[in-house]
Amino acid sequence: MTAGTFTTADGCALTFDVGGKGQPVLWQHGLGAPLDQPVEVFPQDAALQRVTLMCRGHGASELGDPLRLSIAQFAEDALALLDHLGVEQATVGGISLGAAIALRLASFNAPRVAKLVLARPAWVDGPSIERQHGYHVAAQYLEQYGAEEGAERFRASPEFLEVLAASPDNAASLIGFFKRPRPDTTIALLSRIPLDWPGVSRARIEAIRQPALIIGNDQDYVHPLAYARELASLIPGSRLAEITSKTIDRAAYVAEFRDALAGFLSDRGGDR
Repeated sequence: MTAGTFTTADGCALTFDVGGKGQPVLWQHGLGAPLDQPVEVFPQDAALQRVTLMCRGHGASELGDPLRLSIAQFAEDALALLDHLGVEQATVGGISLGAAIALRLASFNAPRVAKLVLARPAWVDGPSIERQHGYHVAAQYLEQYGAEEGAERFRASPEFLEVLAASPDNAASLIGFFKRPRPDTTIALLSRIPLDWPGVSRARIEAIRQPALIIGNDQDYVHPLAYARELASLIPGSRLAEITSKTIDRAAYVAEFRDALAGFLSDRGGDR
């Protein structure tokens, strides 16, 4: 793997990681997630080149102006990375927040997107504030009480308990935010991104013409399977892969995720 850094037009230094050689795939992480998350489920295929931008406030990437934090800005940064690497067109996809970035790129920068992958989408055609309310509350606890006490108090909150009852994996992710090394960055991200959305209307989703794969799983509070199914019904000719939830079997989740992604990326017959 090769790591690098580039600077955006507004002066924000962002890091990225490139693995493999071959067909370029911009493959993005979820909100607050480390590089390990997208790497874990990416196919081990010598004919694929994974390109992952660590979005503002993630990994070693700078946060920049907190007021600029948005899905639209992350998508603009991802496009700038492709320009920096000289990649004219790529398959574009990601998990959760990464899926939101990919959806926006496929709609507003269609010539740059060869194929589209939306894994565990957290939005469809508008904000999903109720499903992501726990993120916002976690930011408040972290800001008010700090990491250790904030996590303890958050575990007893009704917002956390609601997520825990529906999806232990989502609940573990929420607690993980209290363990991130830069609390100020975490607070800024959780205070803004869960209130945002990709900005792609239903009509624009229906107008997407790239071959598309949507991956979803049940028992996922923040990324309900219904969202994946709805996106699959809106994007013409898209494929839907329903995989095992991490809550049930993490090893099966990883294996099925990789298989679905590998099959889609290697299928030249699906190109339009």
